Amino acid sequence: MAGHSKWANIKHRKARQDASRGKIWTKVIREITVAAKGGPDPDDNPRLRLALDKANASNMPKDTIKRAIQKGSGTGEMGIIEELVFEGYGPNGVAILVETMTDNRNRTVADVRHAFSKFGGNMGTDGSVAYLFNKLGVIHIANSYEEDFIMEVALEAGAEDFVVTEDYFEIITTPINLSDVAAALQEKDIETLNAETTMRAETLVHLDQEASEKVLKIMNFMDDLDDVQEVHTNAEFPDDFVDEEA
Repeated sequence: MAGHSKWANIKHRKARQDASRGKIWTKVIREITVAAKGGPDPDDNPRLRLALDKANASNMPKDTIKRAIQKGSGTGEMGIIEELVFEGYGPNGVAILVETMTDNRNRTVADVRHAFSKFGGNMGTDGSVAYLFNKLGVIHIANSYEEDFIMEVALEAGAEDFVVTEDYFEIITTPINLSDVAAALQEKDIETLNAETTMRAETLVHLDQEASEKVLKIMNFMDDLDDVQEVHTNAEFPDDFVDEEA
């Protein structure tokens, strides 16, 4: 788990850097727009509620959020944004799952295919690696809180697992229960570092430092593509892996 979480830590650091440059807004706007298709009221739409949390965390203007909700719910400017998932293999045969949101399918397919080939990987067919991953809800809490208290609140709210790491407490939920658990923590004035749905592999591919560097390059490149929302892998980076781009 520790090695696999290394990519999650790198992504979160990278997201903070992107947020400071405003790059994250584009991804969050798309996420709100797609989520709002399920209804414009966040109280009745857990996915939209999580997207709005991301928007507020990145200091997105309220007018921008409103327009994205209106566009997605059909009450504002219309536009077609579709969700596409791409599967393939990267260096050392690691599985890579790429979640995208796009208004131009051909552009996105070309960009993702180019990313795979540029770094010695190859894009696979539907189902080629998706079976390796499970969809989960994940919440991270600073480990400065009292462990038993956090565990009790989380499990009572419907969490499925509680993991203690060196850097944070990790709460695992089903995707449908994620917003409820996050809300329960908020009610107890427990601040979350992040709350998101993710795809996590059960079987991991262990990498050394050199292989980790190669995989990280394709993961970072994918993550920087305009239409890419999330990138997942079954690569397990070593505990002592040093991110040269940090």
